[in-house]
Amino acid sequence: MTNRIDDIFAKQRQSDRKTLMPFVVGGRPASGSLHGLLSAAHGAGASIVEIGIPFSDPIADGPVIAGAMHEALEAGVTPESVLEEVRQARKDTDLDTLALVAMVSMSIVYRFGAEAFCKRCAEAGFDGLIVPDVPLEEADQITPHAITAGLTTTFLIAPSTPLDRAKHIAERCTGFVYMLARSGITGEQGGGPSEQLANRIAGLRESTSLPIAVGFGIASGEGVRQVVHNAGADAAIVGSALVRRLEDAPPGDAANQAVGEFVSSLASGL
Repeated sequence: MTNRIDDIFAKQRQSDRKTLMPFVVGGRPASGSLHGLLSAAHGAGASIVEIGIPFSDPIADGPVIAGAMHEALEAGVTPESVLEEVRQARKDTDLDTLALVAMVSMSIVYRFGAEAFCKRCAEAGFDGLIVPDVPLEEADQITPHAITAGLTTTFLIAPSTPLDRAKHIAERCTGFVYMLARSGITGEQGGGPSEQLANRIAGLRESTSLPIAVGFGIASGEGVRQVVHNAGADAAIVGSALVRRLEDAPPGDAANQAVGEFVSSLASGL
């Protein structure tokens, strides 16, 4: 069985289409809400959804995502509870074509043990991992275990990362590469992608055949369009803008509706 992420990107490339990857925080806006949010996002045009596993010291996250993670932890959300929600959501066959990626700190991976964590993520129904805080030199501590479990592993490339090092990071990735649109922390931001971003994507393509996903600051359908068409990325990742709307919406149908409407507006940029 092929990995959903690989399958999705392969099909998108064959049809010359781009991919939308929204981000939600596990356990928010309430425990038990994940299934409804995933269904709404998938129905509105998302092919892959990132699920952030709450962590007390999130890396590079701005106030919106950091605040949501804090609220999740205060409410008792744990990695185990997020895995269980994913397991329950996977019982819905309508989500069989939706790929799920865990955004997780290496500290959590170390706590479980890399082999055990990868195995549990795969058994729950995740298709890949994004590990934002692992140094390049330590990537091999998780990648082999992820491969054995059938998961992809993705690491982040910052705008300030020298191209040679960026190429080495891409070589450690499977599934796709995550390139940051800008420096700093996550959060909504106006304006289009810089010429530098387009040049960095073009430069990275010389050394990797993996799809390149871009995140940080994308907050609208126009922002999605500029990243995937003007800058040439394969996918757009949208986090803070969606999380903010979820934090403002009551749990339940209102939250699901908020996800569906916003993801649909983002998908218009594809």
